[in-house]
Amino acid sequence: MKDITEVAQAYDVSTRTIRYYEELGLLKPDRTAGNIRIYTKAEVVKLRLILRGKRYGFTLDEIKEMILLFDKDRTGIKQLERTIDFGNEKIGQVETKIQELTEMKMEMEQLLVQFTEKLTNLKGD
Repeated sequence: MKDITEVAQAYDVSTRTIRYYEELGLLKPDRTAGNIRIYTKAEVVKLRLILRGKRYGFTLDEIKEMILLFDKDRTGIKQLERTIDFGNEKIGQVETKIQELTEMKMEMEQLLVQFTEKLTNLKGD
């Protein structure tokens, strides 16, 4: 069990971020008699999943859906199925973005060649 400061430091996030995830229903820490948040291993694992999901570009709504599915189906089957669906969608989005960026890079390279030739011609006159 860890308090909010320990969890925040361990995962390099602010305590405010953790409280925000709690407000959204993504995390449900236990409380001490003094009302201090205490995070179990399960809650820390959820935070790790949230942070991984954010790193991969999932929305908090998508992450919440994936996390809450485990609470509804302890086998984990529905959670894994939905996670696979979201993952496939995200991979498609990443592939589209890669294609767009590749095209942009090629256009920029062509422009740089044109600008370099123009500069060479201007300096040669």
